[in-house]
Amino acid sequence: MMRSLWTASTGMDAQQFRIDVIAHNLANVNTVGFKKTRADYQDLLYQEMKSAGASSSPSTVVPTGIQVGQGVKIVSTSKLFTQGNFQQTQNPMDVTIEGKGFFQITMPNGDIGYTRDGAFKLDNFGNIVNSDGYLLEPQISLPTDTIEVTISSDGIVSVTQPSTTTPTQVGNIEVANFINPAGLKPTGKNMYLETEASGNPTTSVPGEDGTGTVAQGFIEMSNVSVVEEMVNMITSQRAYELNSKAIQTSDDMLRTINGLKR
Repeated sequence: MMRSLWTASTGMDAQQFRIDVIAHNLANVNTVGFKKTRADYQDLLYQEMKSAGASSSPSTVVPTGIQVGQGVKIVSTSKLFTQGNFQQTQNPMDVTIEGKGFFQITMPNGDIGYTRDGAFKLDNFGNIVNSDGYLLEPQISLPTDTIEVTISSDGIVSVTQPSTTTPTQVGNIEVANFINPAGLKPTGKNMYLETEASGNPTTSVPGEDGTGTVAQGFIEMSNVSVVEEMVNMITSQRAYELNSKAIQTSDDMLRTINGLKR
């Protein structure tokens, strides 16, 4: 009887963790470039009481055995890098990636971070930076007398200045791609870091080597579906209640056994 108590408790823990993941997704429903997280589970060890294929007579074997499971455990959380909806902003510093790839950002410690958040801005030196003031990699600086900024689909950044009507190229936005983007380490601030699981990044001009092109004046919104997350929340809540009911039922059965008199 105690087995069911512990098994059901693992189910309650699993659903509580899933609710935590869902809450994080819903909290970031309006976060630019956010990618939703999914919790992955595995069943626990089985207690084998009879082995399948065991002999039942000199000429026959048991077709199925008897195994009792011990519950469930969380094994991973996976980032789902599906494309989010595009929102037009008309802001010339807003850039989005249509397809695969990440913008590269130079972190304060010199490491390169990766993001889908293309809500860029200018610092006091005219450098293109993210919302935290971290430089875009490779670094691109705009002249102080810039009138208009144009970013082509292949990442070429050009500016128009008062002295000429011909745009001047000042830099090129590069995108990085990974063979396993789900293996990237999320660090907050819409940033990811390279890991052994993600593989090494391959950088290229937007639109080449399987990467997406860039679009100026748009940002990529979160790929979280509120309706889907609400449905997941309801199913998790019901599963949590059922596991708690299993614990309550096991407790009632133990109470009945303890109340038996000879």
